[in-house]
Amino acid sequence: MAVWIQAQQLQGDALHQMQSLYGQHFPIEVRHYLAQWIEGQLWDSVELENPQDELKAKRLLDSLVQELQRKAEHQVGEDGFLLKIKLGHYASQLKSTYDRCPLELVRCIKHILHSEQRLVQEANNAVGSGGGGGTMDSLSQRHQQINQTFEELRVSTQETENELRKLQHNQEYFIIQYQENLRIQAQLSSLSAVPAEERTQRETSLQAKRATVEAWLTREANTLQKYRLDLAEKHQKTLSQLRKQQTLILDEELIQWKRRQQLAGNGGPTEGGLDVLQSWCEKLADLIWQNRQQIRRAEHLTQQLPLPGPMEELLTKLNSDITDIISALVTSTFIIEKQPPQVLKTQTKFAATVRLLVGGKLNVHMNPPQVKAVIVSEQQAKALLKNESTRNDSSGEILNNNCVMEYHRTTGTLSAHFRNMSLKRIKRSDRRGAESVTEEKFTVMFESQFSVGGNELVFHVKTLSLPVVVIVHGSQDNNATATVLWDNAFAEPGRVPFVVPDKVLWPQLCEALDMKYKAEMHSARGLCDDNLVFLAQKAFSSASINQEDYRNMTMSWAQFNRESLPGRNFTFWQWFDGVMELMKKHLKPHWNDGAILGFVNKQQAQDMLMSKPNGTFLLRFSDSEIGGITIAWVAENPNKAGERLVWNLMPYTTKDFSIRSLADRISDLNHLMFLYPDRPKDEVFSKYYTPPLSKAVDGYVKPQIKQVVPEFTTPNPEPSSGNPTYMDQAPSPSVAHPINFAIFPPISDPMMDADGEFDLEDTMDVARHVEELLRRPMANQWDGQQS
Repeated sequence: MAVWIQAQQLQGDALHQMQSLYGQHFPIEVRHYLAQWIEGQLWDSVELENPQDELKAKRLLDSLVQELQRKAEHQVGEDGFLLKIKLGHYASQLKSTYDRCPLELVRCIKHILHSEQRLVQEANNAVGSGGGGGTMDSLSQRHQQINQTFEELRVSTQETENELRKLQHNQEYFIIQYQENLRIQAQLSSLSAVPAEERTQRETSLQAKRATVEAWLTREANTLQKYRLDLAEKHQKTLSQLRKQQTLILDEELIQWKRRQQLAGNGGPTEGGLDVLQSWCEKLADLIWQNRQQIRRAEHLTQQLPLPGPMEELLTKLNSDITDIISALVTSTFIIEKQPPQVLKTQTKFAATVRLLVGGKLNVHMNPPQVKAVIVSEQQAKALLKNESTRNDSSGEILNNNCVMEYHRTTGTLSAHFRNMSLKRIKRSDRRGAESVTEEKFTVMFESQFSVGGNELVFHVKTLSLPVVVIVHGSQDNNATATVLWDNAFAEPGRVPFVVPDKVLWPQLCEALDMKYKAEMHSARGLCDDNLVFLAQKAFSSASINQEDYRNMTMSWAQFNRESLPGRNFTFWQWFDGVMELMKKHLKPHWNDGAILGFVNKQQAQDMLMSKPNGTFLLRFSDSEIGGITIAWVAENPNKAGERLVWNLMPYTTKDFSIRSLADRISDLNHLMFLYPDRPKDEVFSKYYTPPLSKAVDGYVKPQIKQVVPEFTTPNPEPSSGNPTYMDQAPSPSVAHPINFAIFPPISDPMMDADGEFDLEDTMDVARHVEELLRRPMANQWDGQQS
């Protein structure tokens, strides 16, 4: 209900825009009386392009109708009686309107709520930061300028309409007088049959009358010519203003929206404002079409009554100019509302949505056009933008690549939803130098053809998606994502497809990494300055880099994701992406709680922990393993009294956390007591502990996995009191320690490799090996129990 309360405070044009959202399709009274209920429903959980969600939409429709009927029943008194009738009528109306198409109701309400939120946000932004002053920010000022220009264009268009009607009226009167002059001439010609005396008298009268009419026609012809020239001049001014307004909207506002859409691919804010752009483009289309019709009518008047002068050439030029303006508007507003995935795997279903922002205003939906999607290479995309022929070649085959545009009356949008496309095959070009397949860029091209004005104008429109990288296996996803991230972050408007700089400033890359990281974590907690210093030291392989040093340093694409880090078999990006993948799948809440420092190297961890009490620990990302996180803690050296050491546990990976969570692992290790700097571990992690196992069911006791670090578990001489633990007599703080999950002591087994897997290549006599195992004592684990 908070949005509706604020929406009612809107003023001026914003209030008018809000009111225009409502009508017979959804009465504003329903929004008002069910405000709290409406804002409490999960409208965004319904996917409009998914037919399977129609049942969800139907339930929402039924609930809405029930709420309206309940609200109506509770109305009492004289005023309540009228409201009861009205709300009951609205309940029946909505039921009959949307019962067969409940998804349209969801589409309508989502459009209303998003538009209200935008209007409220713009109104809030319009308030200056100086304690509620009236200073407008730059965005609001620009929008105000656009709206003001539209009002000026509306007035000038109405003026030319009035002038055109005046010209038409004067021209019609001129033609009448011209016909009168012809009638007088005909009468003069017929005087030869009249007697001389009468002929002279009538001839004198007719000649005088003819002279008067001809003098009036001469003056009126000059007046008409002046009207025509003045009208043409006003049209020229209007067209010039229309062109400037269109340039502002298409070359600035729409380009900025597309840029926000591209950054959203890296995790930037979701691109809003498309409905505002559509309303502007529709106003442009309306004004352009009105002026075009006026110019066409002026041409008709000129042809109806030719007069000497440059009018015909002027109107031809005006007609050509305004046709160019509307062509630019239509072709530029054929946009991709929902981009296809930028990492596109073959044989995998994907979706996309294209939209014609002026389709509803130009009535294109009266003959719904069909849209076709094809995938083209970078070279083909360059040729297309240069209007060079590509012989309609594509670089692959997309299944289900044809779709008819649909008009949604409640939102006024004309769009095509491709729901089940699939890339069947891809044809790759010859790669350049060290370029890999995951650096090769393609684009999905959408094209259509339609007419407006009764086939008066025919448009062939095309639009290209953001660059996509095609993969055939999930193992390529990591490197493909790097290509996409670099392109999204550093592409410039109007570039040649798909040129990006080979080197960028490190702070620019930090901004892109921070944006991506926050998006993956779904958190406002991104990468702080200390994190970025750590990343710079890793990226440039220098421990001496500080925050000031890297501000002017540059990083190349090769350093980012082509060349391996020194002493490693992975690149900087592969390491960073591994961290994000681990955090996203298993550790997101701990990062958002501030429990994970993460970006700390081993030496830094040692320096930080040595000043803290024993049992203090921190969590940092592994330097040597992709997607690994380790625990470092400070404790006494069991081999040397009075000596304190910092220990590092063998890194955990996604595989480990799929067995037992981080919180439970920390709970298992009693020697870990305080999360750096001094927070008791239970205070931080207890809300994530797995609840204790239930009691035995049907005579069975459920087993439980627990983590044990032998070196830091107190030896227990009584086997019957619990699981046995063993102390390593020669611990090394610089070596990561194995973790035991079994209840039995570790067994040295020549059949197992270092990772605990059977080494089939070095297999001994398996039968003899099993026999040897069976003869081993079981360390009294079962205390005489019989199997």
